Amino acid sequence: MILLVAGSVHAEELEITRSARPWEFLCATGTKAGLFGNEAGNLEAWVYPLKILRNFHLRFLVGKRSLPAETLARTVITQPSKSTIIYSGDSFLVKETLFVPIKASGAVIVLDIETTHPLEIEAHFESDFQLEWPAALGGTYVNWDPALHAFHFGEEQRKYVAIVGSPSGDVAESEYQTNYSSSPENVLRLGATARGKETKIIAVAASVQGKNEAETTYRDLLANYPSLERQSAAYYSEYLLRTVGLELPDHQLEQAYDWARISVIQGLVTNPYLGTGLVAGYRSSGSSQRPGFAWFFGRDSFWTELALDAEGDFSTTRTALEFVAKFQRADGKIPHEISQSASLVDWFRQFPYPYASVDATPLYLIAASDYVRESGDRAFAEQNWKSLWKAYEFLRSTYDAGGWPQNFSFGHGWVEGGPLLPVKTELYQSALGAEALEALARLATFSGRNDMGRQLEEQFTERKRLLNQVFWSPESGTYAFALAQNGQKVVEPSVLATVPMWFHLLDEEKATQMLEQLAKPEHQTDWGMRIISSRATRYDAAGYHYGSVWPLFTGWAAVGEYQYHRPLTAYANLRSNALLALDGSAGHVTEVLSGDYYQGLSTSSPHQIWSAAMVLSPMLRGLLGLETDEADHRMVFCPHVPADWQRLRIHGLHLGETTLEFSYGKTPDAITLEVESSGGFTLEFSPAVSPRAEVTGAWANQRPIGISTKNTQSDQHVMLRTEIAEGKTILRIGLRNDFGVSYQTSLPPLGSESRELRFISENWSPPRDVLTLKVAGVAGVAYDLVLSNPEQVVGVEGGELKDQKLRIQIPGSEAPGYVEKQVTIQFGKRH
Repeated sequence: MILLVAGSVHAEELEITRSARPWEFLCATGTKAGLFGNEAGNLEAWVYPLKILRNFHLRFLVGKRSLPAETLARTVITQPSKSTIIYSGDSFLVKETLFVPIKASGAVIVLDIETTHPLEIEAHFESDFQLEWPAALGGTYVNWDPALHAFHFGEEQRKYVAIVGSPSGDVAESEYQTNYSSSPENVLRLGATARGKETKIIAVAASVQGKNEAETTYRDLLANYPSLERQSAAYYSEYLLRTVGLELPDHQLEQAYDWARISVIQGLVTNPYLGTGLVAGYRSSGSSQRPGFAWFFGRDSFWTELALDAEGDFSTTRTALEFVAKFQRADGKIPHEISQSASLVDWFRQFPYPYASVDATPLYLIAASDYVRESGDRAFAEQNWKSLWKAYEFLRSTYDAGGWPQNFSFGHGWVEGGPLLPVKTELYQSALGAEALEALARLATFSGRNDMGRQLEEQFTERKRLLNQVFWSPESGTYAFALAQNGQKVVEPSVLATVPMWFHLLDEEKATQMLEQLAKPEHQTDWGMRIISSRATRYDAAGYHYGSVWPLFTGWAAVGEYQYHRPLTAYANLRSNALLALDGSAGHVTEVLSGDYYQGLSTSSPHQIWSAAMVLSPMLRGLLGLETDEADHRMVFCPHVPADWQRLRIHGLHLGETTLEFSYGKTPDAITLEVESSGGFTLEFSPAVSPRAEVTGAWANQRPIGISTKNTQSDQHVMLRTEIAEGKTILRIGLRNDFGVSYQTSLPPLGSESRELRFISENWSPPRDVLTLKVAGVAGVAYDLVLSNPEQVVGVEGGELKDQKLRIQIPGSEAPGYVEKQVTIQFGKRH
């Protein structure tokens, strides 16, 4: 069961409770430490940049039996600040709560015991006292410290120290190695509970400054863990309150949105040597020293920062931007990845990873521009101008004779390896290069360099034109994946084409054709977007860069689809990502999934930060169409609200010092927007309605105001620009003959293939009295679509109208495989 708390803003209310899945990733994280494991209770402990132990698990001693805890894991409860596993035996119940304080160099495991017979708990683990890759400590040791009731981890220099113990603990076994036998296991016995209720505590602490600091942290965790836990809950509650909150009719989407906000901020990590930045994600490391991607990445953080800006967390964006900029290469190139042990080895000169990608550099400029525009922090542009210009100079040094930023010999773009390479430049990379010009133009203007800004804007306009010309393939009706080394187009339709759509770089007509290709079932699954078609010769469902599904791709697609007015497919992709946050590793979105079956790849990081960001951006930048321009003190609200939504609320919007709340409502004859504001600002409100709708007028606090409309292939936008004063303002747009179609997707059972309906195209025929839907579904399956204002419909071909639903029966007997079908909806005269 998943507990859904509508409109929750307190961390203690945000909770997922379900039966334990022994294979599923489970964690507790802070900014300085993490516990990573699975729902069976097998764990490893990290205090950055140190790994302390692995294969931590419990055993329950009852009578003469020693019961492995993993066989008794029944229920898992996940909250932002902690995770709990409930174990149940015949005569006892144990709740194991994993908790990592926000700013402590350690972790706490709380064991709440309830038993009717004598019970004792043992904690078993193997020491794995090492630095995160690629550094190493060499010889390490573990001793029992009876004064602390703890195991003491050390190394020969006595600089790196860890402590694992319990006030009630005693050593039952210690690891050893002799000529005749050996054992890697350490056992901490916690003392017997005769019967009734009792709580046992295990603390993990570490330091890179020696034993005294580690002991101080250890004692503080044991003495103060209840208050530290309250502080962590308050930290997440405050975060939810100070970033944009939503109340939605789709409660699954609302809860997933809240979890995504939590998941993203859990990527903020403080390393004692390097500082504070965003890591990429978390996974158990097993016997290695690589905990998923729990180190710092350039391009990962930049895509995440676009989500942070959208939700109003500008302080984290600035922290992350400044962290990455510290490691900018002398020639201006922005780093791809920075290990947590980078300062302990010659990371930037002796390893191939730091500057492996070339896309981090244009993304740095894009992220910086977005931050300054949304936050109004113009000082950032001026203070960091030298770094920003150096990044541009490096980007320019990668141009070929045609002005395209190259991948070959300069660093990979999106694709790092596999059969899609080698290429000269990807559409992805060239689009980022073009958008970087516009980003730098804005930054130049923000920092007072107006002439330079105009010159860069002119270069951007020309590059945008050429992008559409050079990469478009009229024969296939798609954009090319890349240009080969000989300059020829590599025509392999790819979801990567939605990256330039995110920034609205592609021509409307061409982008629409491309999106129709990407909406087909060979590209879109129930759990997200494949990188290429499943029919492509290069496709492999398990191919990391040539077949698998990434929530990152799905987020790109959703934002691009909303930008180009494809709300049905965009909403499906948004929900795919959102539902992943409520499935899999509870509260988190995984890195990568199979292209054929609903399951994460075996190598996926289950708590991937930019995957969670791809719930936030498609929701805020996509569906809601929110855009903040603090420089002009202007807010844009351009929503594509699903046809069956009658209301939504947006809390915690910020425009500089001005705070805003929006309450949106829709009835058959009107759209209303109630704005509450702490100050004046300019609002551009342009909600989407159907091409059939007629607008009867618009009013602000009952006073008529002027409007215009903008028509697209699948909708029209009522465009309203007005000055909003402090206090409450009510906007109303009168409507007649509006109509809408909505469809709510769900994830299939784990391990299953896709079964949901795909919307390939949506076309209105003049004079807007006929709607033609091209769909694809599984043969033999019927799908129900919800209609708004269905009384206008006078006929349906290819479907059956019943009540407020349109049933589409896909022909053929039920079997694997999709079949396309056309449905035509005819309307009566307008009134």
